[in-house]
Amino acid sequence: MNGRQLRARFRGVAVVAAGLLALSACGGGDAGAKGDKSGGDKAAAAARTVKHDAGTTEKVPAEPKRIVSVSVTMTGHLLALDAPVVASQATPPSVITDKQGFFTQWSDAAAKNSVKVAYQGFEPDVEKVLALKPDLIVGASSGAENAEKFYDKLSAVAPTLLYRHDDVSWQDLTARLGKDLGLEKRAGEVVAAHDKRVGEVKAAITVPEQSAALVRDNQSAMTVFTPESAQGRLLTSLGFTVLEPPAGKGRTQGGRSDFAEFSQEKVADTAKDSSLLFVSHTPEEITAATERPVWKDLAAVKDKRVYDLGLDTFRLDYYSAGNLIDKIEKAFG
Repeated sequence: MNGRQLRARFRGVAVVAAGLLALSACGGGDAGAKGDKSGGDKAAAAARTVKHDAGTTEKVPAEPKRIVSVSVTMTGHLLALDAPVVASQATPPSVITDKQGFFTQWSDAAAKNSVKVAYQGFEPDVEKVLALKPDLIVGASSGAENAEKFYDKLSAVAPTLLYRHDDVSWQDLTARLGKDLGLEKRAGEVVAAHDKRVGEVKAAITVPEQSAALVRDNQSAMTVFTPESAQGRLLTSLGFTVLEPPAGKGRTQGGRSDFAEFSQEKVADTAKDSSLLFVSHTPEEITAATERPVWKDLAAVKDKRVYDLGLDTFRLDYYSAGNLIDKIEKAFG
């Protein structure tokens, strides 16, 4: 074989080899693509689409690993569900919080689960939330910590779910969160434990014949909680008749439907013979309120039918609801 023939044969082998390599590469590429597609399909199947009170969110992880709560109110509900909360919004410390700004009713649970303070204040600090690397953000679309106007910014960090907490019982909200977070079983257990406790206490207490006025003193005015509020529903489940707010439109906060504020005189006139159950007050504050001229002559004050429901009862979750039940059992047992 001469040199020319040898070079020709070599070129032919090279062409075949190149073709085989190209074919192999194509085959490998297809296999890789199929593998990636399969993995993507599995990830897509694991993620869910959830409708909440600020819209509809796609790619919600079926089993979140790092939840950041941008609502100090929602944090209690999440902790009761054993949800993987890594950090939470905090409020300025006060008589109803620990030194970090976490509500006292669940601050021990937060410490047990090593929950960090994401930021302090009612407006979400998006940069600090981003630094926490959440795979899910949960917040409120009502109350002081309403995060709806930050929804787009938060959604750019991670899938975000926002819920109203003012017009539902904490049990209904717990059930909804359980469904949306893949924690239905735990939600059922939490509500069942509460219902069992309600039944036990209802059987052990004597409820006043008079209606129960759920109120919160604001010095110049008085907040009245409706029968449909979380507090009202809990009292109703225990056998109380909860007083309806005064007729007419009271002043509400942020569109809330669970309570409204009226003048002291209007509330006193509506309450008349009702027992007075004070929400979120110190004993000293309750005494000061009932010593005012507009209140001191009410039958409830004269007959000592004034009750303290505890400092942590302004926002009900599994923890504060349990504390409220304990107060009712002690007062009426």
